[in-house]
Amino acid sequence: MKADGIGASVKRKEDHRFLTGNGQYTDDIILPRQTYAVFVRSPHAHATIISVDATAALAMPGVVAVFSGKDIEDSKIGGLPCGWGITSKDGTPAIEPPHPILCIGKARYVGDHVAVVIAETIEQARKGAEAVEVDYGILPAVVATGTAAASKTSVHDQAPNNVCYTWGHGDEAGVKAAFANAHHISELSLTNQRLAPNAMEPRAANAAYDRSSESYTLYVSNQNPHVERLLMCAFVLGIPEHKMRVVAPDVGGGFGSKIFLYAEETVLVWASKRVNRPIKWTADRTEAFLSDAHGRDHVTKAQLAMDKDGKFLGFRVDTTAAMGAYLSTFSTAVPTILYGTLLAGQYTTPAIYVEVTAVFTNTSPVDAYRGAGRPEATYVVERMVETAARDMKMDPAEIRRRNFIRSFPYATPVGLTYDVGDFDATLDGAIKLADVEGFAARKAASEARGMKRGIGYSSYIEACGLAPSNVAGALGARAGLFESGEVRVHPTGKVEVFTGSHSHGQGHETTFAQVVADKLGIPIDDISISHGDTGKVLFGMGTYGSRSLAVGGSAIVKAVDKVIAKGKKIAAHLLEASDTDIEFVNGEFKVKGTDKSVPFASVSLAAYVPHNYPLDKLEPGLNENAFYDPTNFTYPAGCHICEVEVDPQTGKVEVCSFTAMDDFGNIINPMIVEGQVHGGVAQGLGQAMLEDCIYDPESGQLLTATYMDYAMPRADDFPNFKVGTSVTACTHNPLGVKGCGEAGAIGSPPAFINAVTDAIGVKHIDMPATPERVWRAMQTAVSA
Repeated sequence: MKADGIGASVKRKEDHRFLTGNGQYTDDIILPRQTYAVFVRSPHAHATIISVDATAALAMPGVVAVFSGKDIEDSKIGGLPCGWGITSKDGTPAIEPPHPILCIGKARYVGDHVAVVIAETIEQARKGAEAVEVDYGILPAVVATGTAAASKTSVHDQAPNNVCYTWGHGDEAGVKAAFANAHHISELSLTNQRLAPNAMEPRAANAAYDRSSESYTLYVSNQNPHVERLLMCAFVLGIPEHKMRVVAPDVGGGFGSKIFLYAEETVLVWASKRVNRPIKWTADRTEAFLSDAHGRDHVTKAQLAMDKDGKFLGFRVDTTAAMGAYLSTFSTAVPTILYGTLLAGQYTTPAIYVEVTAVFTNTSPVDAYRGAGRPEATYVVERMVETAARDMKMDPAEIRRRNFIRSFPYATPVGLTYDVGDFDATLDGAIKLADVEGFAARKAASEARGMKRGIGYSSYIEACGLAPSNVAGALGARAGLFESGEVRVHPTGKVEVFTGSHSHGQGHETTFAQVVADKLGIPIDDISISHGDTGKVLFGMGTYGSRSLAVGGSAIVKAVDKVIAKGKKIAAHLLEASDTDIEFVNGEFKVKGTDKSVPFASVSLAAYVPHNYPLDKLEPGLNENAFYDPTNFTYPAGCHICEVEVDPQTGKVEVCSFTAMDDFGNIINPMIVEGQVHGGVAQGLGQAMLEDCIYDPESGQLLTATYMDYAMPRADDFPNFKVGTSVTACTHNPLGVKGCGEAGAIGSPPAFINAVTDAIGVKHIDMPATPERVWRAMQTAVSA
C-alpha cells in the first residue's frame, strides 16, 4: 500500500486552513460597494397579506431598496421548482402549488418571506426591516402531520384536503395473502419526529450583477452549485445559464439542507440587478431554525406477518409524511423513492407494500436530511423486527439471522437489486465488538445499583451513490445523477483535479487526492482538488446521498485512466516503442520485458514541450475529463448495537456503549471513514435522545427556534464509540466503494430505542426518548 494512497489514514489536507482560521466561507466574502439584506418574515403560520407598506423603511438612513411579493409578481418571476415528480397510486400527478420567492397574497408558515430590505450595513437593514409595516389577516393553521388530511383548513387552494399525493409501492395483493396465512402479526405505530439540520455554518449568499457583461455571480453556502444555477436560471429567473456563475466556497456543513434552491439567494440575484450592487445575506440561528428545510416528520403504522418459526412473510407500512408549506427541491422523493424502496432492509421478506400520504402543513418545508428517507425506513424496519422478536420470544440476533439475505445479487420486492453483501459478517462482528456475551453480567451489576440496563440491535442497509440517471428519471427525477471529473496535468507533473462533487466536511481534498496519487504513483502533495465553482468545474451534480466517492471518485478515475492512456502513447514515442508495449507502474511508463522507462513527470513535460513530437498523430497537452453514471446504487450495510442504562427514578438514559460494524466496500481513508461514522452516530443519537422541532398545535409558532429550546447532543452525552468494518466490494464501480457519510445516522436511532425499550420493558417509546418521556413510559408500564 502506498503511504499516501488508497487505504492509508492520511491526515486531512484541508484541516490546516480550517484550524488556523484561513477557511473562506460565504459570509467572509465582501465585494466592492457591498450592501446587506434582511428579510421581513411572517410572524403567523397562515395569513393573508393585506398590505405591505415600506414608506417608513425607505426613509431610514442607509436603506437602498425594499421589495415585496408585488414586485416579484409584477416582474413575472417564477416560483421555486420541485425537482422530482411523483405520481399518486390513482395515476394523477402530485399537486405542486406555486412557491413564490416572496409571498404573493398569503404567508403559509412562520418565517415565510414577505419582503426584503437592502441597506448599506446589516444594522441599517435590520432597522429598515423593523420599519416595514405588514397588515395580516390571520387564518387557522394546519400544524399536525397526522391530522392534516382531515383538517377543514387548506394550506393551498389546489389541495383542498392538504394531500399532495398518495403513493403506493409494492405487492399489495401478495401482502394480503401473506397476512391471511400468517402465524403471528406484529404491529407498531410510531413517529419519526421533525428535525432541524443545524449545520455549523448558517446559510448565506452574496449576489452581484455586472452590467458591463450582463452577468451574475452568486457566492452561496450550497452543496451542488451547478444544480443551484440550473434551477435558478431555467425555472425561476430566466437568466441565460452562461451568464450566471455560482461559487460555493468553503461550506461549514450541510447535512442535506444546502442541496436545495432557496428563496433567499434567488431574491438576492434578482435584486442585485435592480440595485446594481452586490447584496449579502447571512441567516442568524433562529432564522435558520425557521427557514432551513427540516427533516423527517413521519407518522407510521407498520405490520409484519410471520410463520411459526419467525420467518417474515409480509410487511405492510402506512405512512403520512409532512411536506411543510411548500414543496422543496427534492421533498417529494424522500418519503417515496428513498423510503419505500428500502423497506426490505437486510431481509428476505417476499411481499412488501407501502402507502405514503404526503400532506401540506403550515410549517417549514421538509426535505432531505442526513440519510433522507433511509433513516426513516430503517427505523420502521428495525423497530418492527425488534418488536417481532419480543412477540415471538426469540433472540433479536437470531430472528435477524433467520431472515437475512445471503444470495446475491438479490432483487427486493420493492424495486432494488442489492449487488453484494454479507450481513452475517457485520452482525457477528458487532456482537463480538460489543461483547454481547458479557451483557448479562453488566445488566446484573446495573440492577444491583437500582438501575435498568438494555441492549438494542439495528441491522441497516441503505441505497447510496444516488444514480443511475435512467433509473432515477423513470422514478420521477427531473435531472441527471451522473458526476464529472477533470484531471489537468501540468508540464512539471503536478496535477489539478476538478470535481463536480462538493466538499462541506467530508474530506474530499484528501480522499480524492489519495485516489489520484495511488493511480498515478505521485506524492499526494503534488495534487490539488478544486470544486464548487461553476466557472471552473465541469457540470456536476454535487454532494448528497453518500455519492461523492462512488460517483464523483469514479469519474475522476475514468479521467485519470484517459491521462494514463495518452501518457502511454507519449512514452512510446519517447522510448521508441509501440504503445501496446507500454505499461504504467508506480509512476513510471515502462517497456514491457525491458529496463527502459520514463517517469510520469518527463511524459507530462513532453506533452507540453512537443519537440520532435508526432503532432499529426498526437495533440499536445495532458488534460482529460470524464463523466460517470453508474449502473446501480451502492448498498452500504451494517449492524449497530447500543447498550443503555436507565435511572428509574428520573428516566435519564445513559448510553453506556455504542458499537458500529459497517460494510462500506473498499475504504480509501480509514481515519476519515471512522470520523464520518462518529459524526453520523452522534447525529442519529441526537435525534433518538434529544432533538425535536415542536410547533404550537394551534398557532403554528415554532417553539424550538433557539438552542435554549432545541436540545442538541453534547460530547458528554456519548461514550467512546466502537467502530469496525468488514468489506464486500461494490461490484459496479471502479473503486469498489459504497459510501459512508450517512450510515451512522441511519443505524443508530433504532438501536438506541430498541435498547431503551428493552431496559424499561415497554413495547415502544417515540423519539426523542427524553427523561420525562421515559419516566412516564415506566409509570404506565408499572400501572399496567
